[in-house]
Amino acid sequence: MKKPLLAALGMVMFVSACGTIRDSRLNPFNWFGGPTETVVVAEDADPLDPRPLVAQITDLKIEPIPDGALVRATGLPPTQAWWDAELVEGEISAEGVLTYEFRLRAPLQPTAVGTPRARQIVVAAPISHSKLAGVRAITVQGASNALTSRR
Repeated sequence: MKKPLLAALGMVMFVSACGTIRDSRLNPFNWFGGPTETVVVAEDADPLDPRPLVAQITDLKIEPIPDGALVRATGLPPTQAWWDAELVEGEISAEGVLTYEFRLRAPLQPTAVGTPRARQIVVAAPISHSKLAGVRAITVQGASNALTSRR
């Protein structure tokens, strides 16, 4: 009777200790927190990339993958049918902030505005473990706002 009781008690103590791992920095799902929004003033178009910035960034997620992390951003253009969307990587600042610009092409013909759900565009970009070593925050910039996720 004592052996099963001791085994059960030991198992309960072991499982209860797992809660600290869930909330620790060892868990890859905790590497970046939730996104915070900042209002930005759009700069002139990049001469190397004539595509405009997306009107608004609505969501930012950093997901762990075997080779590093995946930056996934959702943007909201003003109308439907925008295309050729991409996260264009910038430089890592001295503070360890990696910035991406959410760029896309305008529709070739006039299109309807549609609902926000119908206009959403999702793009992603991978980041290797070696690049993540010097990164403290990731920012995705649009024309009217930017979302930042910090470690």
